[in-house]
Amino acid sequence: MTKTANPGSNTDMTALKSDIVKWCSELGFQKAGITNIDLGEAEDRLAEWIRANFHGSMDYMERHGDKRSRPDELVPGTVRVISVRMDYLPESQDQALRLLDDGSSAYISRYALGRDYHKVLRSRLRKLARRIEENIGEFGYRVFVDSAPVLEKALAEKAGIGWVGKHTNVIDRDAGSWFFLGELYTDLPLPVDEPEQSHCGTCSVCIDICPTKAIVAPYSLDARRCISYLTIENKGSIPVEFRKNIGNRIYGCDDCQLFCPWNKFAKPTGEQEFAPRHGLDTAQLTDLFSWDEETWLKKTEGSAIRRIGHERWLRNIAVALGNARTTPRVIAALYARRHDDSPMIVEHVQWAIEQHDTNNTTMESIDV
Repeated sequence: MTKTANPGSNTDMTALKSDIVKWCSELGFQKAGITNIDLGEAEDRLAEWIRANFHGSMDYMERHGDKRSRPDELVPGTVRVISVRMDYLPESQDQALRLLDDGSSAYISRYALGRDYHKVLRSRLRKLARRIEENIGEFGYRVFVDSAPVLEKALAEKAGIGWVGKHTNVIDRDAGSWFFLGELYTDLPLPVDEPEQSHCGTCSVCIDICPTKAIVAPYSLDARRCISYLTIENKGSIPVEFRKNIGNRIYGCDDCQLFCPWNKFAKPTGEQEFAPRHGLDTAQLTDLFSWDEETWLKKTEGSAIRRIGHERWLRNIAVALGNARTTPRVIAALYARRHDDSPMIVEHVQWAIEQHDTNNTTMESIDV
């Protein structure tokens, strides 16, 4: 926390909360809510999830002790959390669904097509903090955007932003789930909002549609099976058992959102920061597979995609090419990297080549 707050008795917290909601809207957030810091139930669920080893290799989920579920231990002095939502869907969901059906194109999770959301939300939240400071003077706060041990989904639910659905994403009744979350930890004793209640009912679409059956029970995700984990968090080889089901998804997966009935209310964002860059929303797998590291670094500058590195990028595309329709272009792209310097890339390229019946088919006879 940057400062120690000493809000004077003259500060009307109810009025300040109203101003904060207004400022959040002016800064481009679609919704804001305020919660206390009691996360006891979420702490129990997290402990159970970790005991089941559903976090896989994400060791950071175990670090920091109870700080993830006890905001005042992470940031001493915290008594409230301002939770905000920013919509990011860059296009209609129909376009994304069509892309999934086109095995020659690369599917990148819609959140990663534009500018890195960490930078966008963090900048806006800091502006919010400065506006508060301009109006009441110094106060204690700290900004978080998926960047520290913070239970952002549980906080959003308690702040009334939405409820945590069976797929473990937060859902808003009026806007679906295509949004980012950010938090401002503060020592201001602001009035809190009512928590949102679940409205999933008996629906199980997200569970049924998951390509790798990663949603092992309602509200329980085994990250080790999740395509987002396999293509982003996972630093090693992708288990063979999941490669076919990954399809053409080379960075993350949106299926549980694309088919969620509540997302019929979702609308494309007007936020230009999240508009697709470098044609990544329609790119061909073979084109992306040809990028050398220098090109990749240039094309992913300022993007969340940067976190996986060029090697994992190629690993993921190799799997997608193994699932693509057999064409001379696909086979040529794979053979061009079959002697790559990276053993991991070679492994996935070899698997991909084996998915195509090249022994009994000449390049000229392959249907383009």
